[in-house]
Amino acid sequence: MASTTQEQKQSVVILFAGDSGDGIQLTGSQFTTAAALYGNDISTFPNFPAEIRAPQGTLAGVSGFQVHFGSVAIHSPGDACDVLVVMNAAALKANLRQLRQGGTIIVNTDGFDPKNLKLAKYPDGVNPLHDNSLDRYRVIEIDVTKLTRTALTGSGMGTKETDRSKNMFVLGFVCWMYNRSLDSINDFLREQFRKRPELVEANTKVLMAGYHYGDTIEQPMTRYEVKAATLTPGTYRSITGNQGIALGLIAAAKKSGLTLFYGTYPITPASDILHELSKHKNFGVKTYQAEDEIAGITAAIGASFGGNLGVTASSGPGIALKTEAIGLATMLELPLVIVNVQRGGPSTGLPTKTEQADLLQALYGRNGECPVPVIASSTPSDCFDVAFEATRIAIEHMTPVFLLSDGYIANGSEPWKFPQASDLKPIQVRFAKNDLQPGEKFLPYKRDEKLVRQWAIPGTKGLEHRVGGLEKEKDTGNISYDPENHEYMVKIRAERIARIADYIPEQQLDSGPEKGKVLVLGWGSTYGSIKTALIELRSEGIDAAHAHVRYLYPFPKNLGELVKRYDYVLVPEINNGQLVKLIREQFMVDAVALNKIKGVPFTTTELSEAVKALFNK
Repeated sequence: MASTTQEQKQSVVILFAGDSGDGIQLTGSQFTTAAALYGNDISTFPNFPAEIRAPQGTLAGVSGFQVHFGSVAIHSPGDACDVLVVMNAAALKANLRQLRQGGTIIVNTDGFDPKNLKLAKYPDGVNPLHDNSLDRYRVIEIDVTKLTRTALTGSGMGTKETDRSKNMFVLGFVCWMYNRSLDSINDFLREQFRKRPELVEANTKVLMAGYHYGDTIEQPMTRYEVKAATLTPGTYRSITGNQGIALGLIAAAKKSGLTLFYGTYPITPASDILHELSKHKNFGVKTYQAEDEIAGITAAIGASFGGNLGVTASSGPGIALKTEAIGLATMLELPLVIVNVQRGGPSTGLPTKTEQADLLQALYGRNGECPVPVIASSTPSDCFDVAFEATRIAIEHMTPVFLLSDGYIANGSEPWKFPQASDLKPIQVRFAKNDLQPGEKFLPYKRDEKLVRQWAIPGTKGLEHRVGGLEKEKDTGNISYDPENHEYMVKIRAERIARIADYIPEQQLDSGPEKGKVLVLGWGSTYGSIKTALIELRSEGIDAAHAHVRYLYPFPKNLGELVKRYDYVLVPEINNGQLVKLIREQFMVDAVALNKIKGVPFTTTELSEAVKALFNK
């Protein structure tokens, strides 16, 4: 047995990579849980193929899970990884460029046989484990497949079933390297396979074999200590963006006293919202998996018409199908939360890759004059707050509301501090009452100071009124083809949404000077990368400001004044330039676009270089 040394690290980035069938997402998520329970701050980036059964061993079939954990504040999954775990040749080829110079590669040698090398498109006779091309890295070669089979000798399991446990060997070994407890993983295995005790025993055996392999390996090894982060006192859990949205909606339903109805049709990467909500029937949540996108949203509109909190969700292609129904909800002036978990487009596009390209769709993607408020989440934990806020706006202003997330936020995870129910503001619901005087008629579209109409529940005696997509007559809601009335109603609906700016917070700086040379203006999932880049730049003496826009329509009332306090406004977006168009148009500011459309987030290096370029002008 070789000697083992101990070393302390502030933060580490690990990238697990292999075939979709290798259990890479499970491996990454379980290591994340173990690190989170230890008390580390965490940010993750799952990255997987679009095809459910991508060809094994090919570059197209590589699945990855990157986790950045540390004893310091973590805001992004990291640019380069410190450790690259690869289960086959394709995983190495696809991800080697992500590994920093001198980093560690943990290799399953069984995945580098002639067949796997050919599938990964290495030239004949070339094996990167033997040609010295990896000399600038530290390589730990492990025949994971062989050792897994050895650990399960006599188990009675077939070879195929045995090999499914090899991800547990890798997970055990990495937990050994970073001194992480296996308790949470063992708990997960017992729950996951509670009906098949033989699988609990097999996976536990392999996990322990991987953990103890670190003590028996012949080459010198280093174990690392990454201490717990200093977090605000409270109760924490690891949360993904989709889970955050689901829990935020539940909290908002409880605070408003309404029943949550979720009508949807499954689509990547929004489906997990349905999965999470369906677990919470104890809170009165009703979930409906419809036959298509249109049925999902119209069922949600029907639920809102009946006095419930109607919610629907999809990604870009599904939102396109929901468009006419969103117009109907706008015409009816009913509360409705519409979640768009954005992905690469257009059309079917890149189903499992992230993008921010649906902002203009949310603002303008409907027929006629059809304004809808739009807000965006910035991190997985922020999704809870944004879902709660989207619900508040929808109910208190009687309108559909777009909540924008994306694949990166939806599948990524970070620690989330449980809020106290007492800290969540009540959501005011105003149902119409039959307090009419004799002979007085109910006016469903009579408005208050916010220009908001009352919510009249069908079946309430005396509150009978018309519904439908045809233009409404002022106050009465009767069908009207009068041109003057139509213009009035179009403008009043627009003004009603514009007035929401009076009931949202002013835009605040996230960091940096109140005025100066450069403001980085972001929205959505660019938050973590921007924050990390500016922290690093500040240590170099470059002090740029950062503001992150949650309210995209209407904008906060002070946003125009804020952006004009800087010589340059840099707008990074994972699209071809959408928010930057709005900033230029509304505030007459020559904002600078920084765009990336590759299905992956910005790196901190990309952002740092763009900021430096503006400072050097």
